[in-house]
Amino acid sequence: VYPIGVTTNSQNGVQDFKRIYGVLEAMQECGMLLLLHGESPKPEVFCMEREKKFHSTLISIAEKFPDLKIVLEHITTSDSVDIVKMFDNVAATITIHHLMITLDDVVGGMLSPHHFCKPIAKRPQDRMALREAAFSGSPKFFYGGDSAPHLKEKKECACGCAGVFNAPVALPLLVQLFEEFCRLDLLENFASTFGARFYGLPRNTKRIQLVKQDWTVPSEYSGIVPFMAGKTLHWKMAD
Repeated sequence: VYPIGVTTNSQNGVQDFKRIYGVLEAMQECGMLLLLHGESPKPEVFCMEREKKFHSTLISIAEKFPDLKIVLEHITTSDSVDIVKMFDNVAATITIHHLMITLDDVVGGMLSPHHFCKPIAKRPQDRMALREAAFSGSPKFFYGGDSAPHLKEKKECACGCAGVFNAPVALPLLVQLFEEFCRLDLLENFASTFGARFYGLPRNTKRIQLVKQDWTVPSEYSGIVPFMAGKTLHWKMAD
């Protein structure tokens, strides 16, 4: 569920969540999950505060529908981490790019359009809160890709699209980050187990292998610039 106007192609999003309470009640009854892009749709709300301003809506839904499983998608703030911890029926996804970058990486020097996404990257203290949640071993926080493969010309223009194309590098970066903070033992649950458990889905029995080997991220994939383009990563998918 997208509030109106908060992300790409959300111009027909929800304006008043109370008007869809009947839908949410039916979802609760049949066991369907509610996945929320949690930002305020009000244009007068400052962009850095839109996630926080959505929390009152989230709280009202979580309290009214206590058996409705809710996933607050791609959280970016310490406040969101705290809100998720408050409710048994609420979990959250965290992207690799929000674990890696802050707003400085988008506009702190030269403009970096390929780091521009929604919700926008926030402050260093917010990134640290996300990392602490990911490293906590709590089943309420798990990986969500939110990979957005916008063409280069749609990003490098006057009105660039929001989104980070992280799919080619997400798992190597996760391994690299969890290793850096001595949390590799917690990675499998964060990336593969906790999400399936919250969704009530069987755990995937297939396995992939990553090896410690330096490689350079290509500058483009079929006209799409990936996250960390041109950077050297220290882990890669096994051939």
